[in-house]
Amino acid sequence: MPLPPFHRPPRRPHAWLGALLVSQLLVAALWWRFGGQIGLPCMFASHLPFWWGVLWPQSRLYSPVLIRLPLAQDDRRVWLTIDDGPSEQTRALLDLLDAHGAKATFFLVGDRAAQRPYDVREIARRGHGIGNHSASHPQAWFWALGPRRMADEIARTQVTLREITGSAPHWFRAVVGMANPFVSAPLKRLGLARVAWNARGYDGVGAAPSQVVARIEKDLAPGAIVLLHEAGAATRSVATLELLLQRMRAGGWSTVLPEHL
Repeated sequence: MPLPPFHRPPRRPHAWLGALLVSQLLVAALWWRFGGQIGLPCMFASHLPFWWGVLWPQSRLYSPVLIRLPLAQDDRRVWLTIDDGPSEQTRALLDLLDAHGAKATFFLVGDRAAQRPYDVREIARRGHGIGNHSASHPQAWFWALGPRRMADEIARTQVTLREITGSAPHWFRAVVGMANPFVSAPLKRLGLARVAWNARGYDGVGAAPSQVVARIEKDLAPGAIVLLHEAGAATRSVATLELLLQRMRAGGWSTVLPEHL
């Protein structure tokens, strides 16, 4: 199946280096001319855009990132995405999606997929999408990984998922959405496009399903990318998905996979 035109792997993964070099040369010149009283604040200020590029999931500083599907304003379809699986909840989620005639993309963790290959194959068999969500899901440190570890996290997951399903994913989601400068090179090499979101309910922090769904509903719009999670002690994923699908149907919303556009 051909990929949609908005599937955009990075083309210039090291372009940020030029901007960093120019900014630091400018800081050095200011420091030399005016001293540390001016140079030091300028140095801190010059780093802020690069930190913003890491910490803001929708930032395009280091690579293209898909935030919404390019649908018409009267097209009431959204892209439902589910992170962090597979898990013991995967089959129940698949049953719910089938019952509502909905499709989702599961952004899977490679090491968890290797432990539950039958769930990965079932996701594919039922016609859902599969994305790359790192190999070990280093939630606290993904944003700070160096180039070698970052490349391993992404490439190892591609290998695992291809061996299980027979095909490699085309989409990648950074852990916690934070993509540092070293994400882009492996994405380019593997033909992966980065995906963020624009509708989320913070279901991973113990919120009640009704609260999660209410937050998501406020952001539903044509082409919205909805973020949900499975697994995790605080994630009530089955109840949350069931309520969300009910509310979406009542509001006239349906799901679509980007490959089907």
